[in-house]
Amino acid sequence: MIRLADLAATQQLSFKGDGDLLIESVATLENAKSNQISFLANPAYKKYLSNTDAGVVILTEELAKEFQGNALISHNPYVTFAYIAQHFAAQHKPEPKIHATAVIAESAQVAENVSIGAYSVIGPNTQIKPGTVIENHVSIGADVTIGADCFIKSGVKIESGCELGDRVILHPGAVIGADGFGLARDKHKWVKIPQTGVVILGDDSEVGANTTIDCGAIENTIIGNDVKLDNQIQIGHNVVIGDHTVIAGCTAVAGSAKIGANCLIGGGVGIVGHIEICDGVTVQAMALVTHSINEPGSYSSVPPLQPTKQWRKNAVRTRQLDQMARKINQLEKKLND
Repeated sequence: MIRLADLAATQQLSFKGDGDLLIESVATLENAKSNQISFLANPAYKKYLSNTDAGVVILTEELAKEFQGNALISHNPYVTFAYIAQHFAAQHKPEPKIHATAVIAESAQVAENVSIGAYSVIGPNTQIKPGTVIENHVSIGADVTIGADCFIKSGVKIESGCELGDRVILHPGAVIGADGFGLARDKHKWVKIPQTGVVILGDDSEVGANTTIDCGAIENTIIGNDVKLDNQIQIGHNVVIGDHTVIAGCTAVAGSAKIGANCLIGGGVGIVGHIEICDGVTVQAMALVTHSINEPGSYSSVPPLQPTKQWRKNAVRTRQLDQMARKINQLEKKLND
C-alpha cells in the first residue's frame, strides 16, 4: 500500500488529485476499484475511462486534463504502468527460507538470504547469490552460477556449468543447458556429437514457461542482458542473442544463428542456423528467416489470412510461378529480337 504522492515521487512524475489516496494494487480500467491504479495506453480503451472506478489512472498530460479523477501523469503510460506493477509485485516476495526436503550438495555455496522450495536439488560447487528465490521441484546441476535476486520458478531445470546473471527470471518448466541437436552421419547410422559448452544468461533476462535453451556444442550459447523469451521457444546450440531483444512464443532458432541487439521477433517464427540478423530488426509473426539480414527494419514472409477458396486459387498460381517466369522471359526475348 502506498500514497499517490509517494508513488509519483518514486517514478519522478507529477500527479493531480488526492495525494493521500492509498493504492494497494494495479488493475484494468474496466475492473479497477477505488484502491487500485490503472492506465490508458491504447486508444481503443478510452471508452472505459469516463466510467472507471479506478482510484488513479496513469495518463498522458493531454488526457489528464480531460479526466475528472486522480491521475498520474506520464509521457508513456504503458511503461510507467510496468514499473508500478513491478513495485507491487516486489512486495509479495517470499521470506528467505530453505525447505526441509531440499537437497543441497555440501560444496554448494548458498547465500544466507536465499529461498529454496520443497524437493529442489542443488548440485556440487554451485553458487547462488543473495536474494534469489528457487521454488519447488527445481533441479540445478553442478558448477552452476546463479546471480543475485533471481527468481527460479517451479519445475525449472538448469544443467551443469550454466551461468545466470543478476535478476534473471525462469518460468515453470524452462530447461537451461539441454544437449544441442548435434549429430554426424556415418554411413547408415548417426553419431552423437558431445555438447560440451554451456548456456550463459545475461542480467535481467527472462525465459518463458517450457522454453528450452540448448548448451553449446563446443563454445557457449549466449543470451544477452535484458533479453525476454516467451513460452515454448527453442533456442539451438551456439546461438547468440544480443541485448534487449524480445522473442515471442513458439519461435525456433536453429543452431549457431546470431541475432543482434534490440530485435523484435514475432510468434511462430523460424530462423535457420548459421545466419546473422543485425541489430534493430523486426521479424513479423510466422515468418521463416532463411538468410542473413544486414539492414535494420521490419521483415515478413507469410501471406495474410484469406478465404480458403481464394487461398487455393493463389496456391495453384504459386506452383505455376516458375513456368510463368520462363514464358515471360521467352516473350521478352522475342520482343527484343
